[in-house]
Amino acid sequence: MMGVVVSVNVGLPQDVAWQGRTVRTGIWKKPVTGRIFAGRLNLAGDGQGDLGGHGGEQRAIMVYQLESYRYWANYLGRSDLVPGIFGENLTVDGLADAEVCIGDRFRIGSVVVEVSQPRDTCYRVGIRLENPEMPALLVAHHRPGFYVRVIQEGELGAGDRIEKLSDGPERMTVAEIDALLYAAEHPLEALRRAVRIPALSPGWQGSMRKLAAAAEAGGTTGNAGLGPGASAPLAWRGFRPLVIAASREESADVRSFELAAEDGLPLPPALPGQYIVVRVQPDPDAPAVTRNYSLCGPPGSPNYRIGVKNEHGLASGFLHQSVRAGSHVAVSAPRGSFTLADGMTPAVLISAGVGVTPVLAMLHAAAAAPPRPVWWLHAARDRAHHSFAREADDLLVTLPASRRCVAYSRPAPGDVPGQDFDRQGRLSPQLLQDIGVPQDADFYLCGPPRFLEDFQKGLAAWGISRSRIHVEVFGPAPALTPGVSSVAAALPHRPDGPAGGGPMVTFLRSGLAVPWDTRFGSLLELAEACAVPVRWSCRSGVCHNCESGLIEGEVAYAPEPLDPPAEGNALICCATPITVVELDL
Repeated sequence: MMGVVVSVNVGLPQDVAWQGRTVRTGIWKKPVTGRIFAGRLNLAGDGQGDLGGHGGEQRAIMVYQLESYRYWANYLGRSDLVPGIFGENLTVDGLADAEVCIGDRFRIGSVVVEVSQPRDTCYRVGIRLENPEMPALLVAHHRPGFYVRVIQEGELGAGDRIEKLSDGPERMTVAEIDALLYAAEHPLEALRRAVRIPALSPGWQGSMRKLAAAAEAGGTTGNAGLGPGASAPLAWRGFRPLVIAASREESADVRSFELAAEDGLPLPPALPGQYIVVRVQPDPDAPAVTRNYSLCGPPGSPNYRIGVKNEHGLASGFLHQSVRAGSHVAVSAPRGSFTLADGMTPAVLISAGVGVTPVLAMLHAAAAAPPRPVWWLHAARDRAHHSFAREADDLLVTLPASRRCVAYSRPAPGDVPGQDFDRQGRLSPQLLQDIGVPQDADFYLCGPPRFLEDFQKGLAAWGISRSRIHVEVFGPAPALTPGVSSVAAALPHRPDGPAGGGPMVTFLRSGLAVPWDTRFGSLLELAEACAVPVRWSCRSGVCHNCESGLIEGEVAYAPEPLDPPAEGNALICCATPITVVELDL
């Protein structure tokens, strides 16, 4: 397979205006003349505005084909598609996405490159081409383009012939790998082939492994390689009434509640680590209040159990003060992808405060399964605020390959070292190395935002793959707005302007309900206008970063997603409400 470099295009990051915001992007590329040095990270004179989604050794040089230019000129009816407009560094004649394979090596001038992955979908190509659906079109039409890593640095230029040096293993094309991740079909054998390609970049390798694991498990919905991941089908939609079967104090500020079906039948099983949405009405004359609570009971129990910290808010205060055995609450089906994976891989369960609840469910599951190495690390203020302490210790005794490390930040005079707690102070990522936690484990984290941030950074610095780090966030998740210049944080609020006349849209975690207005193009745009923290990247129904829990209601899609979200979720970047909608945002 041979080709020719038609144009070499570079550009440094710049700020561009977009929808009233400023975006930092390097997608504006211009052709250059003469020879250009190709280094390990990029071409001389080139740069990326967002190194989280672009650039780096695996994405040093972007390649796009002249034949695709002709295709898009005809499909879009445009005559202004100049080299570099798709954000590529090399515009080439030849090397079609349907022919080039991951791992193929080529010589261009004095440079040797290896194909590492397809283009990552990103909204900025839509900005550049003034067509917001472009990220989805590139995937749907099997013309994404691809990245190469630089194996041998050197110089290249327009007119250079492209000489193929070797074939990639498994002979899987760029278009095939791209569709395997983003499209609706994920055949298991193809996924197994993909993970056997050493040249495939680590991020794409991780996504393929997750998809393969979901395919092997069966019975899941959604795309495990993207967004929050696949999950089991929901046991029911919306809310159903459950009765409080029991309630007890678990620490100075945490009370557990056991919920049962009104008819006494066993509730549908939940996966260890999942949560439910609970709706209560402290004031009969005021709107109901909705909160998320992780399940913390053992597997196979006919009832659900939650642990609620008294934050003295509307929901937690009401639950602690007024809800007792015999009370009724409205509850969603168990949901969420923060769940303990099956298998014998060591599990490191790390929590702080009431963040113990989902990992306690995981500890119960580990104790009921074939023995695997389990590390239990928990942080509390003191013994009085150490929730479920005896329960966790009793479970650890049944696990022959378990290790415990409990840290008290301010132990009381009567707290006993070596019995109530193991260390004074706070848990830290360095502590994991000090006590011999294995690097080949899966790490499950739940706790306050700063605690989670510190541990994720520490684990990454230690060399732990992102695919092995699993995090549960209480409250609104941190926003993901790639390339958008930071703006002053604001509390969720109603959008500016007159109220809309459409169905009510409720952002549950943010405690905000607003009527839908057709001046917004999607639920994502409405959330942004309300300062609700959101996550997105492609804004066209491909990447699943915007996938959010759809607790109640129905939505319509435009464009239709290439791969539907998990049951009970919605891709808010391309969704609008048909009925009253409640989102887990």
